[in-house]
Amino acid sequence: MKDFRNIIFVLIVALFLLQMFVSKNDKELEAQNKKPTIALSTFSLYDIALHVTQDTLNIVMILPFGVDAHSFEPTPKLMAKIFNSSLVVYSGAGLEPWTESFEFKNRVIDMSENVKLKSLHVQCNANHDHHAHNHGTIDPHYWLDIKNMIIATNVMTDEFIKIAPQNQKLYKQNRDSYIAMLNKLDEKYSNRLKECKKETIIVNHNAFSFLSKNYGFEVEALSGLSPEAQPSAKSMVKLIEHVREHNLSTIFFESFVSDKAIKSIANEAKVSVDVLQPLGNITADEADKKLSYEDIMLDNLDKISKALECE
Repeated sequence: MKDFRNIIFVLIVALFLLQMFVSKNDKELEAQNKKPTIALSTFSLYDIALHVTQDTLNIVMILPFGVDAHSFEPTPKLMAKIFNSSLVVYSGAGLEPWTESFEFKNRVIDMSENVKLKSLHVQCNANHDHHAHNHGTIDPHYWLDIKNMIIATNVMTDEFIKIAPQNQKLYKQNRDSYIAMLNKLDEKYSNRLKECKKETIIVNHNAFSFLSKNYGFEVEALSGLSPEAQPSAKSMVKLIEHVREHNLSTIFFESFVSDKAIKSIANEAKVSVDVLQPLGNITADEADKKLSYEDIMLDNLDKISKALECE
């Protein structure tokens, strides 16, 4: 009889502990589901948010990995998620046309209104040589200016603190660490690109004007700011002549655009082809590897310094 009572007692205690465990897990899941959602439109902004908030907020990348930022249109399901987010941060500067007619429910930030933009002088002669003309347009790839990334980090940290003030200390510590990383990255670019034998890199899409301006090299592009623009025969011949004249060894393209034209130039000019990452988005493979803004910027630096034959 005594043994039976002991068994009953043990079962009661076990059931009590199991109930406590289930209840704790339910509360943790409920707390996780109640995390405010922050939606961000480009990878560079997303990277800032991940490093500063450190799992305290639900961080959503609006742009699916592997999709070109210039041509993306969100699905109705994604639009609903964006609408219900506590904060939406989009890049701006014309990169996301879908935002123009979208009505946001809560706080929204156009980051291009906070950073330093610049106009890019572009010759529009793709597919219509006889109507070639020049015009100034805003370069939306401002996140390739590390100073702009520092501005964005400060702006976003202030917003995160408003949403979750209990995490203020953590956010400020992470902000300071992230900005320290950015400053070191700027220093590495300045040092590596200080003395180079070549002056110009060849790219298919002019997304790198911020880098070239800040670190003293030139960019020749097959197309203008739009990666979908079809290059003219005249522009392709011009780049082949430039590659040969300056004895360049490498020309670059991006992961999200066709490499047909740039490979044609490479074959004709007898040079190698490599990928430069403009960081509007990253590929699914890069996402699986959990590569950060810092990782990819350092990879870009290695490739640019090699192409420019820097000492």
